[in-house]
Amino acid sequence: MSQSRTPGTPSLLRAINDRAALELLLDRGPLTRAELGELTGLSKVTASQLVERLEERQLVTRVGERPGGRGPNAQLYAVVPESAYVIGVAVGPDLVVAACADITGQTTGRREISTHDTDDPVREVHSAVIEAANHGGASWDRVRRVVLGTPGVVDPVSGDISFAFDLPRWHHGLRDALKADLDRPVAFENDVNLAAVAEARVGAARGVDDFVLVWISRGVGVAVVLGGRLHRGATGVAGEIGYLYVPGGPPPEPFRTGSPRNVVPSFQQTISEKAVRSLAREHGVRAATAAQAVASAVAGGAKGAPILDELARRVAIGVVAVCVVLDPSLVVLAGDVSSAGGAELAQRVQDQVTRLAPVTPRVVVTQVPQDPVLQGALLTGLADTREEVFTSTLS
Repeated sequence: MSQSRTPGTPSLLRAINDRAALELLLDRGPLTRAELGELTGLSKVTASQLVERLEERQLVTRVGERPGGRGPNAQLYAVVPESAYVIGVAVGPDLVVAACADITGQTTGRREISTHDTDDPVREVHSAVIEAANHGGASWDRVRRVVLGTPGVVDPVSGDISFAFDLPRWHHGLRDALKADLDRPVAFENDVNLAAVAEARVGAARGVDDFVLVWISRGVGVAVVLGGRLHRGATGVAGEIGYLYVPGGPPPEPFRTGSPRNVVPSFQQTISEKAVRSLAREHGVRAATAAQAVASAVAGGAKGAPILDELARRVAIGVVAVCVVLDPSLVVLAGDVSSAGGAELAQRVQDQVTRLAPVTPRVVVTQVPQDPVLQGALLTGLADTREEVFTSTLS
Protein backbone atom coordinates (compact mmCIF):
# COMPACT_ATOMS: atom_id res chain seq x y z
CA MET A 1 0.00 0.00 0.00
CA SER A 2 1.42 3.33 -1.01
CA GLN A 3 1.50 6.14 1.53
CA SER A 4 1.29 9.82 0.75
CA ARG A 5 2.73 12.57 2.88
CA THR A 6 0.55 15.55 3.65
CA PRO A 7 2.54 18.76 3.39
CA GLY A 8 2.14 21.48 5.99
CA THR A 9 -1.11 23.26 5.33
CA PRO A 10 -1.25 27.06 5.26
CA SER A 11 -3.36 27.08 8.44
CA LEU A 12 -0.81 24.90 10.25
CA LEU A 13 2.08 27.10 9.16
CA ARG A 14 0.17 30.19 10.28
CA ALA A 15 -0.43 28.59 13.67
CA ILE A 16 3.27 27.77 14.05
CA ASN A 17 4.25 31.33 13.15
CA ASP A 18 1.63 32.80 15.48
CA ARG A 19 2.88 30.66 18.36
CA ALA A 20 6.49 31.71 17.72
CA ALA A 21 5.50 35.39 17.66
CA LEU A 22 3.51 35.15 20.89
CA GLU A 23 6.40 33.42 22.67
CA LEU A 24 8.77 36.15 21.49
CA LEU A 25 6.45 38.86 22.76
CA LEU A 26 6.30 37.16 26.16
CA ASP A 27 10.06 36.63 26.36
CA ARG A 28 11.28 39.96 24.97
CA GLY A 29 8.47 42.37 25.67
CA PRO A 30 6.87 44.76 23.19
CA LEU A 31 8.15 44.41 19.61
CA THR A 32 7.41 46.06 16.27
CA ARG A 33 6.15 44.22 13.21
CA ALA A 34 9.58 44.53 11.64
CA GLU A 35 11.28 43.12 14.75
CA LEU A 36 8.87 40.19 14.84
CA GLY A 37 9.57 39.54 11.16
CA GLU A 38 13.31 39.64 11.73
CA LEU A 39 13.21 37.37 14.79
CA THR A 40 10.88 34.81 13.18
CA GLY A 41 12.49 34.95 9.75
CA LEU A 42 9.23 36.06 8.12
CA SER A 43 8.86 38.65 5.39
CA LYS A 44 7.48 42.08 6.26
CA VAL A 45 4.19 41.27 4.54
CA THR A 46 3.80 37.93 6.33
CA ALA A 47 4.75 39.48 9.69
CA SER A 48 2.16 42.24 9.19
CA GLN A 49 -0.51 39.67 8.36
CA LEU A 50 0.46 37.71 11.48
CA VAL A 51 0.10 40.74 13.72
CA GLU A 52 -3.27 41.63 12.21
CA ARG A 53 -4.43 38.05 12.76
CA LEU A 54 -3.40 38.10 16.42
CA GLU A 55 -5.03 41.52 16.90
CA GLU A 56 -8.29 40.16 15.51
CA ARG A 57 -8.11 37.29 17.99
CA GLN A 58 -7.48 39.82 20.80
CA LEU A 59 -4.21 38.14 21.73
CA VAL A 60 -1.96 41.14 20.99
CA THR A 61 -2.49 44.88 21.19
CA ARG A 62 -0.66 48.12 20.45
CA VAL A 63 1.13 49.47 23.50
CA GLY A 64 3.22 52.33 22.15
CA GLU A 65 5.69 53.40 19.50
CA ARG A 66 9.36 52.82 18.76
CA PRO A 67 11.07 56.10 17.82
CA GLY A 68 12.89 55.71 14.53
CA GLY A 69 14.74 57.75 11.96
CA ARG A 70 12.88 59.04 8.97
CA GLY A 71 9.19 58.44 8.63
CA PRO A 72 6.57 57.64 11.27
CA ASN A 73 7.41 55.78 14.45
CA ALA A 74 6.86 52.01 14.38
CA GLN A 75 3.98 50.61 16.44
CA LEU A 76 4.89 48.36 19.39
CA TYR A 77 2.82 45.25 20.12
CA ALA A 78 2.48 43.11 23.25
CA VAL A 79 0.45 40.13 24.40
CA VAL A 80 -2.90 41.14 25.90
CA PRO A 81 -2.54 40.24 29.61
CA GLU A 82 -6.29 39.77 30.06
CA SER A 83 -6.56 37.16 27.28
CA ALA A 84 -6.33 34.37 29.87
CA TYR A 85 -5.75 33.80 33.58
CA VAL A 86 -4.69 30.90 35.80
CA ILE A 87 -5.13 30.30 39.51
CA GLY A 88 -2.44 28.65 41.63
CA VAL A 89 -3.23 27.28 45.08
CA ALA A 90 -0.91 26.21 47.91
CA VAL A 91 -2.62 24.02 50.50
CA GLY A 92 -1.39 23.59 54.06
CA PRO A 93 -2.83 22.37 57.36
CA ASP A 94 -3.77 25.92 58.40
CA LEU A 95 -4.18 27.96 55.21
CA VAL A 96 -5.29 27.70 51.61
CA VAL A 97 -3.43 30.39 49.65
CA ALA A 98 -4.59 31.21 46.12
CA ALA A 99 -3.01 33.56 43.58
CA CYS A 100 -4.24 34.73 40.19
CA ALA A 101 -1.88 35.43 37.27
CA ASP A 102 -2.56 36.72 33.78
CA ILE A 103 -1.13 35.03 30.70
CA THR A 104 2.05 37.13 30.85
CA GLY A 105 2.80 35.65 34.29
CA GLN A 106 2.01 38.81 36.25
CA THR A 107 0.36 38.02 39.58
CA THR A 108 -2.75 40.17 39.83
CA GLY A 109 -4.51 38.89 42.94
CA ARG A 110 -3.97 36.82 46.08
CA ARG A 111 -6.16 35.53 48.90
CA GLU A 112 -5.69 33.38 52.01
CA ILE A 113 -8.43 31.26 53.57
CA SER A 114 -8.17 29.55 56.95
CA THR A 115 -8.74 25.81 56.88
CA HIS A 116 -10.22 26.02 60.36
CA ASP A 117 -13.35 27.86 59.22
CA THR A 118 -14.97 24.86 57.53
CA ASP A 119 -14.64 21.08 57.27
CA ASP A 120 -15.36 21.15 53.55
CA PRO A 121 -12.20 21.32 51.39
CA VAL A 122 -14.28 22.14 48.29
CA ARG A 123 -15.69 25.20 50.00
CA GLU A 124 -12.22 26.24 51.21
CA VAL A 125 -10.70 26.05 47.74
CA HIS A 126 -13.76 27.61 46.08
CA SER A 127 -13.61 30.64 48.37
CA ALA A 128 -9.87 31.14 47.93
CA VAL A 129 -9.97 30.72 44.14
CA ILE A 130 -12.95 32.99 43.51
CA GLU A 131 -11.64 35.69 45.83
CA ALA A 132 -8.19 35.58 44.22
CA ALA A 133 -9.75 35.92 40.76
CA ASN A 134 -11.93 38.82 41.89
CA HIS A 135 -9.02 40.53 43.60
CA GLY A 136 -6.97 40.10 40.43
CA GLY A 137 -9.64 41.62 38.21
CA ALA A 138 -10.01 38.36 36.29
CA SER A 139 -13.32 37.75 34.59
CA TRP A 140 -14.18 34.14 35.43
CA ASP A 141 -14.77 33.28 31.78
CA ARG A 142 -11.08 34.13 31.16
CA VAL A 143 -9.80 31.80 33.91
CA ARG A 144 -8.53 28.70 32.11
CA ARG A 145 -7.42 26.35 34.88
CA VAL A 146 -6.62 25.86 38.57
CA VAL A 147 -3.47 24.09 39.83
CA LEU A 148 -3.23 23.03 43.48
CA GLY A 149 -0.09 22.09 45.40
CA THR A 150 -0.69 19.69 48.27
CA PRO A 151 1.54 17.74 50.65
CA GLY A 152 1.45 14.00 50.12
CA VAL A 153 1.04 11.73 47.13
CA VAL A 154 -0.77 12.49 43.87
CA ASP A 155 -1.56 9.57 41.58
CA PRO A 156 0.25 10.33 38.29
CA VAL A 157 -2.31 8.32 36.31
CA SER A 158 -5.61 9.61 37.69
CA GLY A 159 -4.27 12.97 38.86
CA ASP A 160 -6.16 12.53 42.11
CA ILE A 161 -4.94 12.56 45.70
CA SER A 162 -4.05 9.11 47.01
CA PHE A 163 -2.56 10.20 50.32
CA ALA A 164 -2.39 13.72 51.76
CA PHE A 165 -0.01 14.24 54.65
CA ASP A 166 -1.56 16.42 57.40
CA LEU A 167 -4.79 16.86 55.38
CA PRO A 168 -7.11 14.08 56.55
CA ARG A 169 -10.18 15.62 54.86
CA TRP A 170 -8.48 15.66 51.45
CA HIS A 171 -9.34 12.42 49.73
CA HIS A 172 -9.73 10.54 46.47
CA GLY A 173 -12.46 12.08 44.32
CA LEU A 174 -11.73 15.63 45.44
CA ARG A 175 -10.33 16.68 42.07
CA ASP A 176 -13.56 15.78 40.27
CA ALA A 177 -15.58 17.55 42.97
CA LEU A 178 -13.55 20.72 42.54
CA LYS A 179 -13.70 20.48 38.75
CA ALA A 180 -17.50 20.26 38.92
CA ASP A 181 -17.72 23.08 41.45
CA LEU A 182 -15.42 25.49 39.58
CA ASP A 183 -16.35 24.35 36.06
CA ARG A 184 -12.70 24.56 35.09
CA PRO A 185 -9.85 22.07 34.62
CA VAL A 186 -8.31 21.32 38.03
CA ALA A 187 -4.93 19.69 38.59
CA PHE A 188 -3.26 18.46 41.76
CA GLU A 189 0.52 18.27 42.17
CA ASN A 190 2.77 17.41 45.08
CA ASP A 191 3.92 20.61 46.77
CA VAL A 192 7.62 19.74 46.69
CA ASN A 193 7.38 18.94 42.97
CA LEU A 194 5.90 22.39 42.39
CA ALA A 195 8.74 23.97 44.36
CA ALA A 196 11.12 22.19 41.96
CA VAL A 197 9.20 23.59 38.97
CA ALA A 198 9.72 27.10 40.36
CA GLU A 199 13.39 26.37 41.01
CA ALA A 200 13.87 25.15 37.44
CA ARG A 201 12.12 28.14 35.87
CA VAL A 202 13.20 31.08 38.03
CA GLY A 203 15.56 29.75 40.69
CA ALA A 204 18.88 28.03 41.27
CA ALA A 205 18.20 25.17 38.83
CA ARG A 206 17.69 27.27 35.69
CA GLY A 207 19.34 25.52 32.77
CA VAL A 208 19.99 22.32 34.77
CA ASP A 209 18.44 19.16 33.31
CA ASP A 210 19.13 16.77 36.21
CA PHE A 211 18.73 17.95 39.79
CA VAL A 212 17.04 17.08 43.06
CA LEU A 213 15.33 19.48 45.44
CA VAL A 214 15.40 18.56 49.12
CA TRP A 215 12.57 20.17 51.06
CA ILE A 216 13.10 20.69 54.80
CA SER A 217 10.27 22.41 56.60
CA ARG A 218 7.24 21.20 58.53
CA GLY A 219 7.60 18.08 56.38
CA VAL A 220 10.49 16.50 54.50
CA GLY A 221 10.50 15.54 50.83
CA VAL A 222 12.49 15.34 47.63
CA ALA A 223 11.59 16.32 44.08
CA VAL A 224 13.48 14.64 41.25
CA VAL A 225 13.99 16.28 37.85
CA LEU A 226 15.58 14.14 35.14
CA GLY A 227 16.10 15.34 31.60
CA GLY A 228 14.22 18.51 32.45
CA ARG A 229 11.09 16.59 33.52
CA LEU A 230 9.65 15.78 36.92
CA HIS A 231 10.01 12.14 37.87
CA ARG A 232 6.95 11.12 39.90
CA GLY A 233 7.32 7.35 39.84
CA ALA A 234 4.75 4.70 38.98
CA THR A 235 2.43 5.64 41.84
CA GLY A 236 3.55 9.18 42.60
CA VAL A 237 5.62 8.21 45.62
CA ALA A 238 9.02 9.18 44.16
CA GLY A 239 10.70 11.57 46.56
CA GLU A 240 8.94 10.56 49.78
CA ILE A 241 12.34 10.39 51.44
CA GLY A 242 10.92 10.75 54.93
CA TYR A 243 10.32 6.99 54.88
CA LEU A 244 14.01 6.23 54.32
CA TYR A 245 15.32 4.07 57.15
CA VAL A 246 18.44 5.42 58.83
CA PRO A 247 20.61 3.47 61.28
CA GLY A 248 19.83 4.41 64.83
CA GLY A 249 16.38 5.64 63.93
CA PRO A 250 13.10 3.94 64.76
CA PRO A 251 12.47 0.75 62.75
CA PRO A 252 10.07 1.05 59.84
CA GLU A 253 6.40 0.62 60.75
CA PRO A 254 3.65 -0.83 58.56
CA PHE A 255 2.17 1.91 56.40
CA ARG A 256 -1.56 2.40 56.83
CA THR A 257 -3.26 4.40 54.11
CA GLY A 258 -5.54 6.95 55.70
CA SER A 259 -3.72 6.81 59.03
CA PRO A 260 -0.59 8.89 58.46
CA ARG A 261 -0.17 9.85 62.10
CA ASN A 262 0.39 6.21 63.00
CA VAL A 263 3.45 6.12 60.76
CA VAL A 264 6.68 7.57 62.11
CA PRO A 265 9.17 7.80 59.20
CA SER A 266 12.75 7.15 60.24
CA PHE A 267 14.66 9.79 58.24
CA GLN A 268 12.00 12.43 58.76
CA GLN A 269 12.36 12.04 62.50
CA THR A 270 16.02 13.07 62.31
CA ILE A 271 15.33 16.45 60.66
CA SER A 272 11.72 17.09 61.64
CA GLU A 273 10.55 20.34 63.23
CA LYS A 274 10.75 18.74 66.66
CA ALA A 275 14.16 17.17 66.03
CA VAL A 276 15.78 20.41 64.85
CA ARG A 277 14.44 22.39 67.79
CA SER A 278 15.65 19.66 70.15
CA LEU A 279 19.10 19.74 68.54
CA ALA A 280 19.26 23.49 69.00
CA ARG A 281 18.20 23.25 72.65
CA GLU A 282 21.04 20.81 73.30
CA HIS A 283 23.39 23.63 72.34
CA GLY A 284 21.62 26.33 74.29
CA VAL A 285 19.46 27.76 71.50
CA ARG A 286 15.73 27.97 72.13
CA ALA A 287 13.33 28.99 69.37
CA ALA A 288 9.64 28.73 68.56
CA THR A 289 10.29 27.04 65.20
CA ALA A 290 13.01 24.97 63.55
CA ALA A 291 13.67 27.72 61.00
CA GLN A 292 14.19 30.26 63.79
CA ALA A 293 16.53 27.85 65.57
CA VAL A 294 18.66 27.41 62.44
CA ALA A 295 18.67 31.15 61.77
CA SER A 296 19.92 31.71 65.33
CA ALA A 297 22.65 29.12 64.78
CA VAL A 298 23.82 30.94 61.65
CA ALA A 299 23.77 34.29 63.45
CA GLY A 300 25.66 32.76 66.38
CA GLY A 301 28.81 32.13 64.38
CA ALA A 302 31.17 29.72 66.15
CA LYS A 303 28.63 29.12 68.90
CA GLY A 304 26.03 27.95 66.42
CA ALA A 305 28.43 25.92 64.27
CA PRO A 306 27.84 22.60 66.11
CA ILE A 307 24.11 22.86 65.38
CA LEU A 308 24.73 23.42 61.69
CA ASP A 309 27.36 20.67 61.57
CA GLU A 310 25.02 18.08 63.06
CA LEU A 311 22.03 19.16 60.98
CA ALA A 312 24.17 18.98 57.83
CA ARG A 313 25.31 15.47 58.77
CA ARG A 314 21.71 14.34 59.15
CA VAL A 315 20.58 15.98 55.91
CA ALA A 316 23.56 14.50 54.06
CA ILE A 317 22.43 10.95 54.90
CA GLY A 318 19.27 11.47 52.87
CA VAL A 319 21.05 13.40 50.11
CA VAL A 320 23.63 10.63 49.70
CA ALA A 321 20.88 8.00 49.44
CA VAL A 322 19.38 9.94 46.54
CA CYS A 323 22.63 10.92 44.85
CA VAL A 324 24.22 7.47 44.72
CA VAL A 325 21.17 6.31 42.74
CA LEU A 326 20.57 9.34 40.50
CA ASP A 327 23.97 11.09 40.49
CA PRO A 328 22.54 14.59 39.81
CA SER A 329 24.79 17.55 39.16
CA LEU A 330 22.86 19.80 41.51
CA VAL A 331 21.09 19.51 44.86
CA VAL A 332 18.87 22.42 45.92
CA LEU A 333 17.98 22.77 49.61
CA ALA A 334 14.54 24.39 49.95
CA GLY A 335 11.88 24.97 52.59
CA ASP A 336 12.02 27.44 55.46
CA VAL A 337 14.63 25.47 57.44
CA SER A 338 16.95 25.29 54.42
CA SER A 339 16.44 28.98 53.65
CA ALA A 340 17.29 29.84 57.25
CA GLY A 341 20.50 27.82 56.99
CA GLY A 342 21.46 29.46 53.71
CA ALA A 343 24.92 29.03 52.26
CA GLU A 344 26.32 28.03 55.67
CA LEU A 345 24.17 24.91 55.74
CA ALA A 346 24.45 24.16 52.01
CA GLN A 347 28.27 24.14 52.08
CA ARG A 348 28.30 21.84 55.09
CA VAL A 349 25.91 19.42 53.41
CA GLN A 350 28.03 19.43 50.26
CA ASP A 351 31.17 18.67 52.28
CA GLN A 352 29.44 15.83 54.12
CA VAL A 353 28.06 14.29 50.93
CA THR A 354 31.43 14.22 49.19
CA ARG A 355 32.97 12.74 52.33
CA LEU A 356 30.39 9.96 52.62
CA ALA A 357 30.09 8.80 48.99
CA PRO A 358 31.82 8.99 45.58
CA VAL A 359 29.43 11.68 44.33
CA THR A 360 30.16 15.38 43.91
CA PRO A 361 26.91 17.29 43.43
CA ARG A 362 26.89 21.04 43.88
CA VAL A 363 24.67 21.82 46.87
CA VAL A 364 23.02 25.24 46.97
CA VAL A 365 20.19 26.92 48.80
CA THR A 366 16.97 27.82 47.02
CA GLN A 367 16.73 31.05 45.06
CA VAL A 368 12.93 31.03 45.31
CA PRO A 369 12.45 32.03 48.95
CA GLN A 370 8.94 33.44 48.57
CA ASP A 371 5.96 31.12 48.01
CA PRO A 372 7.80 28.46 45.92
CA VAL A 373 4.82 26.08 45.90
CA LEU A 374 2.45 28.83 44.81
CA GLN A 375 4.90 30.02 42.16
CA GLY A 376 5.27 26.47 40.87
CA ALA A 377 1.50 26.07 40.66
CA LEU A 378 1.17 29.30 38.67
CA LEU A 379 4.04 28.37 36.34
CA THR A 380 2.52 24.94 35.72
CA GLY A 381 -0.87 26.45 34.98
CA LEU A 382 0.64 29.09 32.71
CA ALA A 383 2.56 26.52 30.65
CA ASP A 384 -0.61 24.52 29.95
CA THR A 385 -2.74 27.61 29.36
CA ARG A 386 -0.29 29.15 26.92
CA GLU A 387 -0.16 25.88 25.02
CA GLU A 388 -3.94 25.89 24.83
CA VAL A 389 -4.41 29.56 23.95
CA PHE A 390 -1.49 29.92 21.58
CA THR A 391 -2.32 26.78 19.60
CA SER A 392 -5.98 27.84 19.34
CA THR A 393 -4.90 30.03 16.44
CA LEU A 394 -5.07 26.92 14.28
CA SER A 395 -8.44 27.20 12.57
